[in-house]
Amino acid sequence: MSPFPADTDTAAAAAANIATIVDSAASLDPDRVALIVDDVTCSYGELAVETRRWASTLAAAGVRAGDHVPLVDWGGVRSTAVTLAAAHLGAATAQMNPMLTAAELSLLVEVSRCCAIGVATTGGQDSLAAALGSGAMVIHGQGDPATSSVPERAGGGDDDALILFTSGTTGLPKPVAVSHRALMARIRAYRAPFDPDRPPAVTLMCVPSFHVGGMLGLLLTLYAGDTTVVLPRFDAGQWLWSVARHRVTSGFLVPTMMARILDHPDIATIDTTSLRSISYGAAAAPGELIERAMRRWPDAGFANVFGQTETLGAYTSLSPADHRDPRRIGSVGRPLPGAEVKVIDPAHGDEVDRGELGELWVRSSQTVSSGWFATGDLARQDTEGYVFPAGRLSETISRGGEKFGPVEVAEVLRTHPSIADVVVVGLPDPEMGERVGAAIVLRPGTDDLGLVELRSWCAPTIAAFKLPEVTVSVDALPYNELGKISRAAAIELFPPTTDHEQGPRR
Repeated sequence: MSPFPADTDTAAAAAANIATIVDSAASLDPDRVALIVDDVTCSYGELAVETRRWASTLAAAGVRAGDHVPLVDWGGVRSTAVTLAAAHLGAATAQMNPMLTAAELSLLVEVSRCCAIGVATTGGQDSLAAALGSGAMVIHGQGDPATSSVPERAGGGDDDALILFTSGTTGLPKPVAVSHRALMARIRAYRAPFDPDRPPAVTLMCVPSFHVGGMLGLLLTLYAGDTTVVLPRFDAGQWLWSVARHRVTSGFLVPTMMARILDHPDIATIDTTSLRSISYGAAAAPGELIERAMRRWPDAGFANVFGQTETLGAYTSLSPADHRDPRRIGSVGRPLPGAEVKVIDPAHGDEVDRGELGELWVRSSQTVSSGWFATGDLARQDTEGYVFPAGRLSETISRGGEKFGPVEVAEVLRTHPSIADVVVVGLPDPEMGERVGAAIVLRPGTDDLGLVELRSWCAPTIAAFKLPEVTVSVDALPYNELGKISRAAAIELFPPTTDHEQGPRR
């Protein structure tokens, strides 16, 4: 029997506390598996009890309604229970990356107005304690087994349920407060509620739970009473093994993860035929990579989803049917139901014609702000409404008055048979403003590529002012755990005084 009663009133559920999402499964099918972490299962009944223990622990420590509680942890039973327990109390967890230093955590604590009580994995407790300062309390380990002192569940509505952070690849991370109402609306719009007569689907979560994609995916599966296999840290071999062992049917990947899985030496011998749907996003996905994946898993439906933290994840999607049209590969699809997009000239604020590049704006009931939201993403939209992204507006290369997205150049370079990976950035130049820099990772056994060859390869496909002018070969690109490259880190790949090749300035 669940310690929490199920909420069956539709009107109340629309504005309910997110802690309600496990109530039905915990009450009606407590033995159903909710989470599998490191091959250890946690049922819905056990998750509800663990949530209650953590609610008791946090309340005893002094957490109150309205508090923002820093949570420095990988995905798993504890982080899930703490997230729901804080929400139960009317507080919100500020979800933080355990890999961050004390100084980085201190910044997040400050900008998200965290209280002096936090929860951390064992490896992150010292950094969080330093970030919170003297007098703070950092809890790790398990929740208090005594659950008699748990307060009644707080309301939901417009109160903060979660604090997520933007990735910070082009600047400092920013906190995004997400209300219970927004989360519940998102969850109820995209997933049917728990049905005890429906067997649980099995989803593999290898994106961190402190990322909007991981957290939203987790909440969706819990609401539906499905099973989530959690990989706290991504490993391609572990991903393949988990799919085979637990007969995983669906999952979300960022393109770098997908590439590592497809390149893993054991992929041909591990049974992944249970997969029926694969969604991907969070970074640009090369067309060749997606075509490889579709050949590997011909029975799976692929969906390219596009969104960001401020939009609570995806607001456009390229459907499985669209993936069968080669012209669509590279697009992030069309707006999802309830979402509108338009492409705006960032210099003048006017909507551009179809096919022209501009800043993508979105309007949806599921964004965290009302009205049109300027995403900061460069994109074009074709006559049929398909969106083709071209990088971040802040990453726009401005060369001699011509502006364009680095993704346009990178996509062409990726088609070269000797190039395994590439990042393109604008490098400061006193004459042209910026020059086009390309850092490339060569495939094993291939010869180094000269600038002349790279420019010749690109010349038939993109305009002359977009051709690479500075190139450097590197062993690997600086991806973070979300599969994204920091622009600042990418620029550092190019030494200020160089032996790398430089092209013409004209």
